[in-house]
Amino acid sequence: MFQYYCLNPISKVGLEKFSDSYAKTETVEEAEGILVRSAAMHDMEFSDKLLCVARAGAGVNNIPLDRCAEKGIVVFNTPGANANGVKELVFAGMLLASRDIIGGINWVISDKDDENIAKAAEKEKKKFAGTEIQGKKLGIIGLGAIGVKVANAAKHLGMEVYGYDPYVSVDAAWNLSRDVKHVLNVEDIYENCDIITIHVPLLDSTKGMINKEAISKMKDGVILLNFARDLLANEEDVLAGIKSGKIRKYVSDFPNKTTAGQEGCIVIPHLGASTEESEDNCAKMAVKEMMNYLENGNIVNSVNYPSLDMGVCTQAGRVAIFHKNIANMITKFAACFGDEGINITDMMNKSRGEVAYTMFDLESPAEQKIIDKLQSIDGVFRVRVVK
Repeated sequence: MFQYYCLNPISKVGLEKFSDSYAKTETVEEAEGILVRSAAMHDMEFSDKLLCVARAGAGVNNIPLDRCAEKGIVVFNTPGANANGVKELVFAGMLLASRDIIGGINWVISDKDDENIAKAAEKEKKKFAGTEIQGKKLGIIGLGAIGVKVANAAKHLGMEVYGYDPYVSVDAAWNLSRDVKHVLNVEDIYENCDIITIHVPLLDSTKGMINKEAISKMKDGVILLNFARDLLANEEDVLAGIKSGKIRKYVSDFPNKTTAGQEGCIVIPHLGASTEESEDNCAKMAVKEMMNYLENGNIVNSVNYPSLDMGVCTQAGRVAIFHKNIANMITKFAACFGDEGINITDMMNKSRGEVAYTMFDLESPAEQKIIDKLQSIDGVFRVRVVK
């Protein structure tokens, strides 16, 4: 029986996907798996029983990834599960910025007691008219699950779409409309597009990428949309761009003191993935990832360990080893099994940066003596008996 713990409320639709071999515990120290959304985990102490953390969402900045990796704790996220919810809000933001819908609604509220409001509206509406998005050039920075959905939908709305992503995956490329212009330099987005939306992860290399220099290369009156992470933009530079007239509107899904209530900023209270459907989809994917790992040792959609899938184990034993990505480790592992006369029927090894993950299928179960021997090898973080 596996036990899991929920750090945040998790969709019931997702939790119902657990089989009878799983039980929810109210004691985090007893859990083999933790399900989390936004709860901060950086100050948590992790018990030796904890094997994995599944984030029901995409961002994982609330989880100490390196510390988990060093303890052999796999951290999963759910890429693409909330993509449609974010995509739809991107277009809502695009329309709110292109046409002053919010200003128009506020005018109606302020004049609600005017008996001649209908007549007055005909005179005032030109202040809020704005522009259409059809025929506009849309630049998408980042062609992951969300970026691809935005690109394809924009084509159907009659927009001219430019996409930039030097690391676009094969799956994303297959799903991307052939009418999207895939550019090789992000400056092509800055220089050509009327509307720019950013969909990249927050990394050292992307932090503050929308800055004074980037903004200076953009078209006058550009609309910027940020539904990825607020720190991707230097928002002080964005405010300066709004003040100078370079930026027409900045739409962000991340409220903070810099942009909240500022002229030219439309700030939404982090609603991108907060639909009922997105939360259900994320929960279902997170549970599926956790079950596949706990039962089979397979890793799919981890953010701190490589993907590795050996299917369901049909042999007598399966052992998983978390270790440093250094030379000669596989030879040392194999020698441990060989010294005890245990035949390896299958094995797989994958690495990700400084860490690696190796699984062995065995003709006979591994006894504790072999596990201890494997664990004592320099560079091994954790040895787990899957079966």
